[in-house]
Amino acid sequence: MKSKPRYRMISWVAERYSVHPQTLRLWEREGLLSPARSRGNTRLYDEVTCDRLETVIALTRDLGVNLAGVEIILNLREQVQKLQKDNEILADLVRHHLSSESEVPRYHALVRVESGTIQVVEDDSV
Repeated sequence: MKSKPRYRMISWVAERYSVHPQTLRLWEREGLLSPARSRGNTRLYDEVTCDRLETVIALTRDLGVNLAGVEIILNLREQVQKLQKDNEILADLVRHHLSSESEVPRYHALVRVESGTIQVVEDDSV
């Protein structure tokens, strides 16, 4: 059973990560963060948003990347994650196809091939 996500208010996040609340609001306006909102419109930061915040902080403070660069890096990171997920799905499909093909009887083949080795013959006349 999944546990209910834990949300933190902006004051807690600002203190925890030593970031001014106005900086958090700016990063939200710039599209770098997207905290959830309560019914009263209070920003609520979940674990995923805090992880993203940690990445933004590491890029800006530790590596000196500007906000435009941070946006590019975060977008590329999301694209890589999506491609990795797509690649895993494709690999699963290929594995499934190969395993199901190995179960097909030999008599279903279009051309009967005797068991043995395949030799590559090079044509020197070209």
